[in-house]
Amino acid sequence: MSKIEIYTQPGCPYCVHAVSLLRSKGIEFQEINAPRGSTEREESIRRSGSRTVPQTFVDGKGLGGCDDLMALDRAGRLDALLGKV
Repeated sequence: MSKIEIYTQPGCPYCVHAVSLLRSKGIEFQEINAPRGSTEREESIRRSGSRTVPQTFVDGKGLGGCDDLMALDRAGRLDALLGKV
């Protein structure tokens, strides 16, 4: 089973949308609260190279933010990356 992590921030509509997509896949994932100025946010920036949230990782590999997840899903590639196929 793949290790899936998503860094989010309270009140972020993109984060809510990305988490909702992952939940709809019926997979287990770790949601990491990463508000601005937190060590978790700094970790997200270091790992992804991006200052925005959400940031999603599968087995340590960055998949990007909400738009990236949605694009992968529309292209039919997200399930395989999440280890569902």
